[in-house]
Amino acid sequence: MTLINKTNMATYKKRGGKPNTKAEKEISIEDESTTASIVSSLDGGASKTEEWVIRNQKYIFIVIIFVAFLVLGYLGFNKIIQEPKESKATNDMFQSQQYFDKAVNGASKDSLFTLALNGANGKYGFLDIADVYSGTKAGNLANYYAGIAYLNMKDYSNAVTYLNNFSSEDDVLGPISKGAIGDAFVQLEQLEDAYGYYVEAAKLKSNIYTTPMYLYKAGVIGLKIDKYNKALAFFNQIKLEFPDSAEAKDIDVFIGKAEAALNQ
Repeated sequence: MTLINKTNMATYKKRGGKPNTKAEKEISIEDESTTASIVSSLDGGASKTEEWVIRNQKYIFIVIIFVAFLVLGYLGFNKIIQEPKESKATNDMFQSQQYFDKAVNGASKDSLFTLALNGANGKYGFLDIADVYSGTKAGNLANYYAGIAYLNMKDYSNAVTYLNNFSSEDDVLGPISKGAIGDAFVQLEQLEDAYGYYVEAAKLKSNIYTTPMYLYKAGVIGLKIDKYNKALAFFNQIKLEFPDSAEAKDIDVFIGKAEAALNQ
């Protein structure tokens, strides 16, 4: 094809006019054929989809019904089973919480913590609530109370077990539960484990109460297990980010200890 013909074709396509020359008519026929082919292909695809839907509509209907039943079942489970279970678990835990509070604030700690754990007067204690109401919020919280009770009773292995069964997104309770596991491991003289839980507790949530406390504990244990760089970083973080915290009061002393250990 000559340059002139190409130019004429371009002019024809650009203007959108009717084909005049033989070459333009051939191109027009070719374009119409291509368009018809695409439309036919789309129609064929749509027809195949419709045929597939018709052939499988029984199964599609079954899937839709199944999904609907799942949704309704979930909603029904929460309303009919889970909500009453949550309510009963909360009511059953009331007595144990009273024993726990008295133990924390008063005398006869071990005996009161024992009552909180095992229950009394036909009422469940935290251990039974954690077991019987497993999967409820109250059952989860019972694990926390049980772990803290065991920690106070110096039963550190059980403290670790129950605290590890507890989970929380709360800004304070979540870090405290992890930090309490660290405290238990310190008493068990498993300092590497204690250090790991203190670091986790410090990083879990950021607040003026738990973060500097567990940074400090991680730093102190870090000094004991030769993690001097980490310890120095934790102490400096307290000084820079939490200058008004209780842990910041004598933090320069610990920064000095960590720097001295690094320079030995």
